[in-house]
Amino acid sequence: MENAIKSDKISVERKHFFFDLKENDRGCFLKITEDVNGRRDTIILPACGIEEFARILQDMSEFMQDNEGQLVEVRAE
Repeated sequence: MENAIKSDKISVERKHFFFDLKENDRGCFLKITEDVNGRRDTIILPACGIEEFARILQDMSEFMQDNEGQLVEVRAE
């Protein structure tokens, strides 16, 4: 049985992302679900990987901000 601890969601363009922090008898985990027009895909991330996952997302975000103009040029090639 899963127990919900905390939930949040965001919408980006036509996609909806659901973040559910849960726990079961095996431990705590983050369930991330993407919903696009009723089609759902889900990943499960064990709690021990959340910090590393967040670090990589932050690194990607900073890279995008620092290289925005260059990324547009790369896509155009």
